[in-house]
Amino acid sequence: MFFEHQLDPEANQMAAFPARDREAFTAHWTKILGDDTVTTKTILFDGEVAGNVVSWEQSGERLVGYWIGRPYWGKGVATRALSEFLGHVTTRPIYARVAKHNVASLRVL
Repeated sequence: MFFEHQLDPEANQMAAFPARDREAFTAHWTKILGDDTVTTKTILFDGEVAGNVVSWEQSGERLVGYWIGRPYWGKGVATRALSEFLGHVTTRPIYARVAKHNVASLRVL
């Protein structure tokens, strides 16, 4: 489901991040899941896969990011998921990057 979520053109525009083809997507997630310093969680909503939330280190900073499938936008899914996730990842400070036009994500963060 993560692959399909990231193919959504509107989501790509909101995230200011292009979709990956299946091979690149699989390679990216294989790397993520093989790195013990990365924390990943699947986000469920009513028993459905709604997205994911991930934390990793980059340039000496702990970062957090998430991707929510468009059918779950506007339902508080990202806010709840990030709040719960921050209970698991206790490293502080923790940073996030967001496209300045992504008002919904700015509110979540």
